[in-house]
Amino acid sequence: MLKNGFSIKHERREIVGDLTRLYVNAEGSSFIDVPTAEIEHFEAAPPEPVDPPAAARVPRTGALRPASSPTPAGFPQRPVTDLSQVVNEASGRYRLDPDLVNSVIKAESDFKVRAVSPKGAQGLMQLMPGTAAHLGVPNAFDPQANVEGGTRYLRELLERYNFDMVKALAAYNAGPQAVEHFQGVPPYYETKAYVARIVKDFNKKKIAQGKASVPKSNVAKSNSNGAKSNPTATARKNSKYTGTTVASAQGK
Repeated sequence: MLKNGFSIKHERREIVGDLTRLYVNAEGSSFIDVPTAEIEHFEAAPPEPVDPPAAARVPRTGALRPASSPTPAGFPQRPVTDLSQVVNEASGRYRLDPDLVNSVIKAESDFKVRAVSPKGAQGLMQLMPGTAAHLGVPNAFDPQANVEGGTRYLRELLERYNFDMVKALAAYNAGPQAVEHFQGVPPYYETKAYVARIVKDFNKKKIAQGKASVPKSNVAKSNSNGAKSNPTATARKNSKYTGTTVASAQGK
């Protein structure tokens, strides 16, 4: 249970520096790194719901009442959103790797639902108000709406740049106009560091799964001459999605 109201279901966990690594599958090949300070507590995951037999769904008399779930002592009850489920559902709709979406969320907001940047970007995937409006996100602090809009926008940027992940990430951070003006990653320290951070985190997950998304020699890296652009195999697999490109600059 995170302090921001999310819950992340996981099979096991370990401490890595000031982060807690949550392994979301039994094999340990997929994980999410969360700042330990942002974790409120741990509790046993509820059992998966089982549909009752048809005859038992509607009682002959009276009404069904939901069973109340006990709240751990000392912790106030709050709405719970399963971050893994939100990311997986949005990634499935826009045919993106959920590990990539998680890496973007980590770089953008460090999983803080109410994060606001100095320039006004909001929520988990740090949507600028104009971008959120174009994407149909009325409340950027709604976790599900924010991740839905941010994932859609990332997909549109990947299509716009022929599935070059580095250019798409640079546009997500600095705006498409900046990427097109400089014909690649803008020479901004913040943008180059942002792209390198996401690519490193994403490829770390892929390497942990034993199937890195690009050959080692092609992994995008940032150096003193700027970020190197290389499309990822994962992004290219799903290149048939068609959507309306959002013209407004994200420009955070």
